[in-house]
Amino acid sequence: MTEPSPPPPPAPAQADTPLPPAAPVRNAELKAALLLALMVALIAGAALYLMYARGAFEATQRLVLVVDDSEGVAVGMDLTFSGFPIGRVQRIELGADGKARVLVDVPRKDAHWLRSSSVFTLERGVVGGARLRAYTGVPEDPPLKPGESRALLVGDVSAQIAPLLVTAKDLLQNLNTLTGPDSPLDASLRNVQNATEKLSGPGGAMGLIAGDDPNARKLLERSSVLVANLDRLARNTEQRVFGKGGAMNDAQAAIVELNALLTDARASVKKMDAVLAEAQAVGANARVATADLGALRADVDSNLRRIEQLVNEINRKWPFKREPEIKLP
Repeated sequence: MTEPSPPPPPAPAQADTPLPPAAPVRNAELKAALLLALMVALIAGAALYLMYARGAFEATQRLVLVVDDSEGVAVGMDLTFSGFPIGRVQRIELGADGKARVLVDVPRKDAHWLRSSSVFTLERGVVGGARLRAYTGVPEDPPLKPGESRALLVGDVSAQIAPLLVTAKDLLQNLNTLTGPDSPLDASLRNVQNATEKLSGPGGAMGLIAGDDPNARKLLERSSVLVANLDRLARNTEQRVFGKGGAMNDAQAAIVELNALLTDARASVKKMDAVLAEAQAVGANARVATADLGALRADVDSNLRRIEQLVNEINRKWPFKREPEIKLP
C-alpha cells in the first residue's frame, strides 16, 4: 500500500500595506545626494567669495608697527589713510624687547600711499573703539619697504581725563579761595561799596577824598578856594590877552605894520638891485676902457722907444747940437 503524500505548506499570510517599488527609492536617494552636493558647492563658493572679498588671494606687503601697549588693537582692524582702508591687522605678537608688534598686510595696489616719512597713529577715543591711521606728509619721498618696522604713536583721549579732573579740582579750589569771606576780592568789594556810599553821601567826592579827618577837609576846602582863584586869574588873563583891546590885538596890529614895512623894504631892495645892476654895467664898461688904454699906452711907449733909438742914432752919426731932452707935444 502506498503512503499518502504530505500536505502542501500553508500559504504565507499577506501584509495589510503593500511595499513601495524599488525604483522610486533610488530616485529619492539620488535627489538627496544632488541637493547635498549643491549645498556643499554653495558653501564652498561663498567661502571662496568671502576670502576673495577679504583679500585672501591679493598680493600684499607686510608692515610691522611697534607700540608699547596694543590695547584696543584687534585682528582684522583696518589701517586707514584719508578715511579709506588700505591695510588689515593680521596678527599681534609680543616682541623680545617687551613691546607689542602689530603685523599689518597692505595690498600692493595701495602700498604706494605709504612713504618713508609716513606717520602711523593709534587713536583711542572716549566713545568708540581704537583706530589705526596713516599720514603721509611728502608723497615724493621713497616708498615704504616691505617688512619695515615703524613706531606706532598712541593718542589716548581717556588718559587725559585724570589730569583734566585734577586741574579742574585745583581751579575750583582757587576759585573758592578767591571768593571766600576773608579773600582779597571780598575786601576789595567791601572797599568799593564804602567808596560808593561816601560818593552818594552829602560830601560827595570831597567826603570820599577827605574821609573823617578835619585837617584833610580844611585842606580840601583851601584847595577849592585856590582852584577858584586860579580860574578867576585865568579868565582875567584871557580877557586881557585875547579880549577887545588886549595884548593880542596890539600884537596883531604890530604884525600888520611890520608886514607893511617889510613890503616897503622889499621894494627898496628891488630898486637897489636895479641900481647895482647899472653900476655893474658901468664898471664893466670902465674895465673894457681901461684895458684899451693899457694897449694904447703900450703902443705909445713902443713908438717912443723907437723914436729915442732913432734920435740917438742920428746924434751919433751927425755932429748936431745935442739936447739931452726931447720935448713931446
